Amino acid sequence: MSDLKKYQGVIPAFYACYDEAGNISPEGVRALARYLIGKGVNGLYVGGSSGECIYQSVAERKLVLENVMAEAKGKAVVIAHVACNNTADSMELAAHAESLGVDAIAAIPPIYFHLPEYGIAGYWNDISSAAPNTDFVIYNIPQLAGVALTPSLLAEMKKNPRVIGVKNSSMPVQDIQMWRDAGVIVFNGPDEQYISGLAMGACAGIGGTYAVMPELFLKIYEHFQKGEMEPARQIQNDIDRIIYKMCSAHGNLYAVMKAILAKNGVTCGSVRKPMPGLIDSDAAVVDEAAAMIAAAIAKYC
Repeated sequence: MSDLKKYQGVIPAFYACYDEAGNISPEGVRALARYLIGKGVNGLYVGGSSGECIYQSVAERKLVLENVMAEAKGKAVVIAHVACNNTADSMELAAHAESLGVDAIAAIPPIYFHLPEYGIAGYWNDISSAAPNTDFVIYNIPQLAGVALTPSLLAEMKKNPRVIGVKNSSMPVQDIQMWRDAGVIVFNGPDEQYISGLAMGACAGIGGTYAVMPELFLKIYEHFQKGEMEPARQIQNDIDRIIYKMCSAHGNLYAVMKAILAKNGVTCGSVRKPMPGLIDSDAAVVDEAAAMIAAAIAKYC
């Protein structure tokens, strides 16, 4: 039986780290892992959307996870997203993740072809079978995957004893209650509603903007644990304003956040094409967002 109590709090979605040539930077990966662990986050979610997984090879994704685990094993919970758009590669990544000692693996459903539920369940169970001693988390992000988790599909997946939870990135916050009522733990996905997800019963949040302002999400969790909802709400509102500012750039959101991290001495490079990098006019957005983050940390933390 897995210790589900370890899945709590703030779990940043780990960013892809590239060198100047656009290759995976092991040094950058390790530096980012050390930075986030030093901030006191509860865990790291590696190889998901924020990690630009769909633009990386199996070998690159292995390299990233190996370097994260070199820094994080025993210091933070690590959940490795292992889904590829074919079963064989996904199983290879799952087996590799288990060999490194991750706490859990996660997977979105297969994208592009809309498979029937039994096909999705078969895909997920095949992945899980390659890591038979590791917890499995279903990643529900219908707005990008094109396929939504349903109560009937979750009921089928619960027959697999390794399935412990759902990373829920669908926008309706009531979905968290639905999966909780089905008997699994739930990780809140949308960063803009972290406090709402916690209020609906999420055990933790996994988010793409956490890494650029972990202090603020950690403070929300601290207030929530104490029942201090009004200060938590105020921080959430400021976080949302920061997110809206970062999303206003011409370049991709992850490019903006990596530029902000670079101001803090953490170099992650840019983003991988076809995602657009920053252009000159984005410098103002980066500066403004960085200033908003610094001001919020000074105000609340």
